[in-house]
Amino acid sequence: MTLYRHDIPGGSAWSTPVRAGRLITLTALGHGANLSVLLIGSDRLDRLNVPDTLKAQMSACIRVPMVLMSDRGLALASVVESSLDWHDALTGFAQDQSRNDMNGNGTKSTGTNRSGPHRSGPNRSDLIIELDKHGLGDADLHGCVNFFSKVAIDERARLRFVPGHAQAGDTVSLRTEQDLLMIAAATAHPMNDTDVDTSAGVRVAVAVAAPPAPNDEPAQFRPESARALEQTKRVFA
Repeated sequence: MTLYRHDIPGGSAWSTPVRAGRLITLTALGHGANLSVLLIGSDRLDRLNVPDTLKAQMSACIRVPMVLMSDRGLALASVVESSLDWHDALTGFAQDQSRNDMNGNGTKSTGTNRSGPHRSGPNRSDLIIELDKHGLGDADLHGCVNFFSKVAIDERARLRFVPGHAQAGDTVSLRTEQDLLMIAAATAHPMNDTDVDTSAGVRVAVAVAAPPAPNDEPAQFRPESARALEQTKRVFA
């Protein structure tokens, strides 16, 4: 049963505390959706550590059944379901500048956008505004996950954005392993340089998660994943 839901309009940011043992389901409300997400533990000590999360689980992206880990190696949330096999955690968020100032590789463009303004990327100020609502600030910014987006390596060994990765109706579900503060911005991926003026919205639905089964996939994924989950149980027992 859904406890509550909220639609984040395209180009907007939102934040909410979420208790442990909840299922957060994110749903793309349009083609090419992107949701940049920061996760912070309720004690304000645990924050999503993207490099450790990827390195410990031998991955270049976020996918089922990975555990999203904090700076202390604790589990913040586990990815338990997804209609997509790739969610970007390499790129981060964009600085505060418009799309017509940026190329796909993150460098400034010298050309002129003849089709009107581009949409803004998932930018720093959107996230800071939400952090400020909870007594936090720019010092609390950290690497984000860009749910519904994918990047790849091009022929020159550079990161490139993969357009068309997400469609309306695509979903990803996270099981919270401790009380969290979720900060989210439904704005375009920073490397998305397509001529689209509006960002797709994303629905956030929160429900009570089923207890982990004995053969819980995140716990069995890698020894590092199991260790993060076990340490989290001990800390918050």
